[in-house]
Amino acid sequence: MDTKRRVNWRILLLALCTILLFSGLTVRLWWLQTVEAAKLLDYAKIQWDDMEKTLKPKRGEILDRNGEKLAFEGKAYTVNARLKPQDEKDQDYVKDPYYTASRLAPILNAPVDKLLKYLTNPTAKVVELGRWGNKITEEQRNRILALQYPTLPNGQKVDENQLPGITLIETTRRYYPNDSFATHVLGYLDFEGTPRMGIELQLDKELRGEKGEMQVLTDRLGYQLPDGERKYKPAKDGLNVYLTIDRTIQGYVEQALDKAEQEFKPKGMTVVVSDPNTGEILAMGNRPQFNPNEYYKGIPNYTNHAVTSMFEPGSTFKIITLAAAIEEGLFNPNETYQSGTYRKIPGPPIRDHNNGAGWGTITFLKGVQRSSNVAFVILGYDRLKQDRLKKYFKDFGMGQLTGIELPNEKAGNLNNLENPRSPRDVAVTTFGQGVTVTAIQQVMAVGAIANGGELLKPHIVKELRDPNTGAVVKRNEREVVRRVVTESTAKQVRDILETVVTADEGTGKAYKIEGYHVAGKTGTAQKYNPDNGQVMEGHYIVSFIGFAPKDNPRLLVYVVVDDPQVGESYRTWGAKVVAPIFTSVMGRSLQYLQLKPDLQQVQQASDKTTAAAASLTPVQPVKELTVPKLVGMSTTAAQLRAQQDQLDVNVVGTGTKIVSQFPAAYEKVPPGTRVILVTDRVKGAKMPDFTGRSLRDVMEFASLLNIQVTQVGTGFVTQQSIKPGTVLNGGEKLQVTLQPASQLPQTPAATGAPTGGAPPGGASGAASTAPVSAAEGTAGSAGQVPPGRQPDAGAVPAGGTTPAP
Repeated sequence: MDTKRRVNWRILLLALCTILLFSGLTVRLWWLQTVEAAKLLDYAKIQWDDMEKTLKPKRGEILDRNGEKLAFEGKAYTVNARLKPQDEKDQDYVKDPYYTASRLAPILNAPVDKLLKYLTNPTAKVVELGRWGNKITEEQRNRILALQYPTLPNGQKVDENQLPGITLIETTRRYYPNDSFATHVLGYLDFEGTPRMGIELQLDKELRGEKGEMQVLTDRLGYQLPDGERKYKPAKDGLNVYLTIDRTIQGYVEQALDKAEQEFKPKGMTVVVSDPNTGEILAMGNRPQFNPNEYYKGIPNYTNHAVTSMFEPGSTFKIITLAAAIEEGLFNPNETYQSGTYRKIPGPPIRDHNNGAGWGTITFLKGVQRSSNVAFVILGYDRLKQDRLKKYFKDFGMGQLTGIELPNEKAGNLNNLENPRSPRDVAVTTFGQGVTVTAIQQVMAVGAIANGGELLKPHIVKELRDPNTGAVVKRNEREVVRRVVTESTAKQVRDILETVVTADEGTGKAYKIEGYHVAGKTGTAQKYNPDNGQVMEGHYIVSFIGFAPKDNPRLLVYVVVDDPQVGESYRTWGAKVVAPIFTSVMGRSLQYLQLKPDLQQVQQASDKTTAAAASLTPVQPVKELTVPKLVGMSTTAAQLRAQQDQLDVNVVGTGTKIVSQFPAAYEKVPPGTRVILVTDRVKGAKMPDFTGRSLRDVMEFASLLNIQVTQVGTGFVTQQSIKPGTVLNGGEKLQVTLQPASQLPQTPAATGAPTGGAPPGGASGAASTAPVSAAEGTAGSAGQVPPGRQPDAGAVPAGGTTPAP
C-alpha cells in the first residue's frame, strides 16, 4: 500500500511539474508576443540589417601629368560628444560643457558659443559638433587625444580621460594638398560626398567607383554563423584621373596671379596655358578662387571663367580676321590705307583707338602692328564680307562648344553676324566687338595659327588609370577638329604677330621676352552695364594672347584681366598689369621646358622680322618634322622609323615593344630632336646624363622607374648623384643640382624643341610615378573674370571710339 501511495505521489508531483512548466512556457510566450514584442522586433531588424552590408569603394585620385597628387581620399575623424551617462556607473560623458567647448574650440577652429550650444542640448544623448567636428584631420585628432590623455612633465601619460564624453569616429574625406591651387579645375567634394564643380563633378562616375555588398548571417551578438556568408561582391575603387595640367607651370600661374591681385586688385583674372601642338591645357587659373579644403568658409566665385564666362575679346580677335584675309589672298602687307576713321557705314564712324586721329597713310602691316580698327574693318567688312567672315569665325570654333572635359562650358555667340541689325553690327565684329567668346575658345583658335592651321579639341584630362594595377583605361589623344588655314597662311600670320611684339610701332612691346621669339596680340574690350546693356565708360577687360617660340611653338599663354585698379589711363593697363603676368608665366615655363634662350639669334632676327613679314614673297618656313606614332611598334622597327625621319633615338628599357614615346605622336619638331621610346620592360635601363636638361626631363624619366627625385636649386641640371650609364633596377633615389640659365655657360641655343613637354609615362606597364620634390607654386586667394552680359549689338562708346588694343 505504501508503495502504491508513493508511486501516486510521484505521478502527481510529475504532473504538477509538467503543468507548471507548460504554464511557464505559456506565460513566457505570451510575454514575448505582447510585452517584449516591440523590443524583439528591433533586435531582429538590427540583426537582419547587419546581415547585408554595403562595401564602400575608394574614390580615385586626381593627379597632374607627372603623377603629382592634386586630390586624394585620406583618413578623417568625426567628433561625437556623449551628453548623458548610459547608466549609473558610466562616467564617460560631458560633465562640464563650457570647459569642454573652450578646450575644443581652438583645435576645431570653432566659436566657443557654437560648440556650447551643441554640448548643452537638453534632449540629445549623443551629438555631433556640426561642421567643426565633421571629418577633422589627423593632426586635429592627435591634439584632441593629447587633451584627453596629456603627458606629465616626467614623461608619463595620464590614464584618466581629462576630456570625458568626447569620442573620435574614423571616416574618410577628400584632401587637396595644395590648398588654393587650380581650384576651379579640380572642383571639390563636400563633407556629404557630393561633387561640386570641376573634374570632381565632370568625372564623378569614373572617380567614385562602384559599391560592393556582402550578406552574412550572424547570431544575436554579431558573430558570423558557420557557412553564414551568402553573397559577396567586392567594391570597385574609382579610377585615378591624370590631368594634362603641369603642377610646376600651374604654380607659375598661381604666383603671377597672386602678385597681380595683391598689387592691382582687379575684379577678376584668368590665365590659360596650352600646348598648341596637342591641345593639352598645361595650366588654368582664375581669381577670385578658394581653398577646397575649407569650402565651408565661403566661395567668392563658383565659376571657372576660362570655360564658362563669355566676354567681348577685343583686339585679340583680330588674329582670326587677319588669317582669313591672308587665306583668301586679300591681305597685302605693303598696301597702304588711310587710318583714323572709317565712314562707309551709316551712323557714327568707326575710329582707331587713338580717338580717331590715326597715323596717316600707313601700310596694312603697320596697321596690324598698331592694332588699327580701320585696317581690320577694311579687311573684314569691305573685302571678306559677312558670309566669309561668319564662315571663318565658325571654322575657328566661335559660337561652338570646344568639348573640354570641364562642366558648364558656354559656346559664346555670333549674333551680330547671324542676325545683324545694321551694317555696323557686322563691321565691329572684325575687331572683336559685338561677339562673345570664352577664354578656351580663344586659346584653341590662336593655337590653330601656332600649330600650322589645325583647330584641335582641347583636353584637360590626359588619361584614366586603374588604381591597383596602374593600367591605362582610357587615354585622350591629339584630336583634330578641322583644318582652318594652310600652313603657309599660319606661318605668315605668326611672322606678322611677332612684329606686334618686336616692332617699334607694335602694341605688344611690353610682352617681349629676351632670348625668345614671342608672337601675339594685345586686346582691350569694352564692358557693358548688366542692367541696361550700355557701355560702361572707364571699365575694360585687358588681355594678351601669345605663343613661343614663334616657328615651333611649345606654349600658348592667354591672360585676361578685368578692371584692374591702376589709377591711370586704360591704355597703360596692358603694359602694367597683363605684361608682367604673361612674361613671368611664359618665361619661367619656357625655361622649365628646357627651351634655352638664344640671345644672338633673337637680336639678329628682330631686325629682319618686319622686312620679312612685309615681303609679298611667301616666307619659307623653318624645316619641321612631324613625329610619327611609334607606340605599338617593335623596338627595332621604331628605332629605324625614327632614324629615317632624322630623329635622335633614346630607348628606355630592354623590352621588345614600344609602349610610350616622347615627344608625343604628331608633334612638330626640328630635325635631330631626341625621341624617348619606352619599352614594355624598363628594368635594366641606364641612367642618362641630365647635364643641361630641365627638371621636367628628370621627372619624366624618374616616373618610369619609380625613382625618387630631390632637387637643389632651380633652372637646369649641373650635377646628378647617380652617374650616367649606371644600370637601374627601379626605386633608386636621385638628387639633382640645378642652376638658372643665366649662370650656365653661354652656348648657341638650338632652335628646336628640347626633350621637355608631355611625360613619356602613362602607358600600360609603365612604372608608377615617383614622388618628386619640384618647384611648387604658392597658393593664393582668388579672382575672376565676370561672366558679363551679352552686349547690346549696336552699342558703342560715345562718339564711336573703340578701345585701345
